[in-house]
This record gives sequence, structure tokens and C-alpha cells, in this order.
Amino acid sequence: MTAPESVETDLGWALGAVMRAYMREADQVMVGVPGGPRGYQVLASCGREGPRTQLALAHQLGLDRTVMTYLLDDLQKDGLVERRPDPADRRARRVELTEGGRARLCDLAERLRQAEERLLDRLDPAERETLRQLLFRLATGSDATTGELCTMADEIQSGGR
Repeated sequence: MTAPESVETDLGWALGAVMRAYMREADQVMVGVPGGPRGYQVLASCGREGPRTQLALAHQLGLDRTVMTYLLDDLQKDGLVERRPDPADRRARRVELTEGGRARLCDLAERLRQAEERLLDRLDPAERETLRQLLFRLATGSDATTGELCTMADEIQSGGR
């Protein structure tokens, strides 16, 4: 039996170190956002995909319906989202970004991009792009250049509308 590899060559250690650094940066960006990273995820989802029902958002983000309700209450109180009746189901509420929510999302997205750049500043631009493509492929089971969606993304989209 051979000796174990050093911690620096261990994938889990490296991923964990990068994730912890990313979370520290992201937490600083999310200060003041109702619900912190979860609130940002709601804003980003509504910004990318347009109005979604509360239930669809909860499923997509893996949140309990009650937690989603309280989170949306806080986001609405800050003027970032509105809940409106769903024309297809009067019992459901669709969540939409307000103009203030769109502006806040744009600001947060830019600040997150800057945080990512700080985190990845040891890599040259080509290495950064390669890292992003490889992580995307690992995370989704698809190749970012072909535009294939993984099964999980298909399930989220079909269940969310």
C-alpha cells in the first residue's frame, strides 16, 4: 500500500477551499439582501426565466413552501418582487421582479462577477474560461459548448411552468 497523496492534490480539499473562498466573497455581496443568497437565487431565477409561481420557485430552489412564503414576504417588503394571481390557476401566485428588483439584481450580478474575478485572479482568462466550462460540464452532465441540458434542468423547467 502506498502513502496517501498530499492534501493539496486531493480534489475534495481543493473544491472545498475554493467553495469556502467563494462563499465568503458572495456573503459580502449579499449583505442587505432579504434572505441573503436564497433571496438572490429567487431574484436571479425570476430575472432569467420571468414570472414563476411560488411553488415552482420553491421546487426549483429546493425550499420548503413555508420558507419560500416568508422569503417572498421579505423580498416584497423591500420592493424587489411582486406576487400576482396566476392567470392559469387563480389559487397560485406568480412572482415577478419589480423595476427595483431588476436594478438590484443587475447590481448584485455585477458585484458577484467582480468577486469571481478576484477569486480567479491567479488564472489567466483562457484558464478561467476552461475552468468554467469544465465545472459546468461536471455540474450538469453536459457540454457547455453544445447547449445540451442535463436531466435535472429539464425536470426543473417542465415542472416550473
